[in-house]
Amino acid sequence: MSTVKGFLITGKKEECLGCEACIQVCHKDAISMVEDNEGFRYPKMDMTKCVECGSCHKVCPIEHMPPKQAEEQTVFGGYILNKQIKEESTSGGAFSAIVDAWCDENYVIFGAKADGLSVSHSYITDKKDLTIFRQSKYTQSHIGNCYQQVRKFLKEGKKVLFSGTPCHIAGLKSFLSRTDCSRLLTIEVICEGVPSPHYIRKYAQYIQKKHNSPVTRLDYRYKNGRHWDFEIMRTVLGNKKEIKKDRWFNPFWSIWLQHLMSRPSCYECPFATTDRMADITLGDLWGVHIYCPELYGKNGGASLVICNSDKGRHALDLARPLLYGHELSLQSAMRFQSPLRKPINKNEHRDDFMKDLLNPELGYKNICEKWAVKPSLKLLWQKYVWGNRQKVFFWNLKNKI
Repeated sequence: MSTVKGFLITGKKEECLGCEACIQVCHKDAISMVEDNEGFRYPKMDMTKCVECGSCHKVCPIEHMPPKQAEEQTVFGGYILNKQIKEESTSGGAFSAIVDAWCDENYVIFGAKADGLSVSHSYITDKKDLTIFRQSKYTQSHIGNCYQQVRKFLKEGKKVLFSGTPCHIAGLKSFLSRTDCSRLLTIEVICEGVPSPHYIRKYAQYIQKKHNSPVTRLDYRYKNGRHWDFEIMRTVLGNKKEIKKDRWFNPFWSIWLQHLMSRPSCYECPFATTDRMADITLGDLWGVHIYCPELYGKNGGASLVICNSDKGRHALDLARPLLYGHELSLQSAMRFQSPLRKPINKNEHRDDFMKDLLNPELGYKNICEKWAVKPSLKLLWQKYVWGNRQKVFFWNLKNKI
């Protein structure tokens, strides 16, 4: 029986990132990804095919963590100048600006693409198609054979840009340990854990039953022009009906941010630190209205860009003409980015919540009523009456006077 750390058959789920590197390195197709009862995918070994070569051990980031970037970091805050792209992006569109500048010729771009409720990695060869990778997807992407494809393209001499979560970058780097990566640019998103797919599935079932139409699209962070920090979730149905909920009235945000349904390994994430794996780390510029309000704009979104290598800095330098913003201190940014400081705390009630989520007799509405925290009047006042928009407005007015 296999003793690979983190494999489903060992029961050590907190040690498996779900990066899928072991799947792609196996020459005998002896490993496959299977869902557990919580909806998270884990590798499972078919011992009738395994020849005990040990390749899966060698490529596992938990067993052999790739080196993190050791160069001085450059921090940038701002947003893309192209208004249309900025509106289509989750935050400030910095990802699109970097892609546009770095991908000049003979390039391939990898990213996460949503298809209904499912998310998987794929690639494009024309940056005009980049729109399929925009928007945040709060579910773990299926990697498929993308690591193999990246290696193939690099060997063909192409420039490859690969974007994903930190664990995806770790899996890719482990897989490419013997490959020339001089033409590879890696971009990771700041991650606060991936939620169980069962929650969204239960939500979709509830919506379909209530409105007699299936969910065809889910935008977790729909800005609707100038509502970036409202983090609106937009649900699009087959009958074209749309349902929109601000963050403070959305049970998903409440339950997820209570850390009640994250993947077990997320509570022990080895990447929740300022020492990063990718060339560039991207996130929302939270706290912008406090320490750099000049970058807030009109609540249209702002990006945090952390360059962790010379390669990352070069890519940002190329993109600077497409961006509005300036450098920031890492210490200031860290105040509003807890995933750069420590892993998420495991909620002591997680097991109880997951039992309710998996209980077929408890519907979506029952679960939300029990576990989601309703906003207080004080919070609603802070967000809608005296919120970030109002604070920045008076800050601008004061400067003009």
